[in-house]
Amino acid sequence: MIQQTAIGIDIGGTGIRAVRMARDGTMLAEASDVTDREAALRQVDRLIATLDDGSCGAIGIGVPSRIDSATGEIYTGGFVDLSGPPLARRLVNPRQLPIAVENDGAMALIAEARVGAARGKSNAVMLTIGTGIGGGALLGGKVLRGRSSATEFGHVTARWDGLDCVCGRRGCVETLSSGTGLRRHCREAGMSDDLKVEDLLARTDPVARGVIRNWIGPLRSAIDSLVAALDPEIMVLGGGLGRVACQALVDFPPVSAWFQCPVVPAAVGAKAGVIGAALAAFDLIEEH
Repeated sequence: MIQQTAIGIDIGGTGIRAVRMARDGTMLAEASDVTDREAALRQVDRLIATLDDGSCGAIGIGVPSRIDSATGEIYTGGFVDLSGPPLARRLVNPRQLPIAVENDGAMALIAEARVGAARGKSNAVMLTIGTGIGGGALLGGKVLRGRSSATEFGHVTARWDGLDCVCGRRGCVETLSSGTGLRRHCREAGMSDDLKVEDLLARTDPVARGVIRNWIGPLRSAIDSLVAALDPEIMVLGGGLGRVACQALVDFPPVSAWFQCPVVPAAVGAKAGVIGAALAAFDLIEEH
């Protein structure tokens, strides 16, 4: 008898990850692609076709976009525009597999809450720091969705007079503390924009310290605001830059004694989004 599996897909601003996973969490097959922002959905179709060996019972997809949780409609995203009707209607899906679609930050938090740094917690917040900044929240053990689309934490204001953001506002933390923001800080300081954060943290010169302050200071402000608003038991930082962001925050403690919360790196790591998507797919199988 063929073991039932699920496919998880995480669509990011620079790359798309996909995995076929067993119920016990074993990764059975993996595939990835560099994100083509004009053809991301066709890439997803190809990845599904590559991974589906006939054992897959459902698909989970994390998208870097706002999603209406009631209708499945996708609103305009930042780095990859997937806006339009529900995603399941736009994929080839020849076997008509059920598809769970969530914001990519929520998918990452599902993984951390089940098998990672937030395991056992009923109230947790996650920020995913990569090309942009995503997020998710677990309140009372349930993923926070709001009226239609919630937890767009990359768009928490960190500087009211800051840079214009793709969302139409100014000074969003995504413009300052994402990987994109870090590269801009490096260029503005006259440094190479491909420097690793670890190398910057090891330096003590004023230029390097200034870059780190400009990058991590707004993130501290955003974290403190989220702690004040949601009062989580734990704040998890994931994505490609989550772990080094935790290291940098050591020198930037909370300003207020009122609003404090443990800030920890994601335990599942950069694959949290794709693992969470597969777990969400298994949840869908159970519902059916």
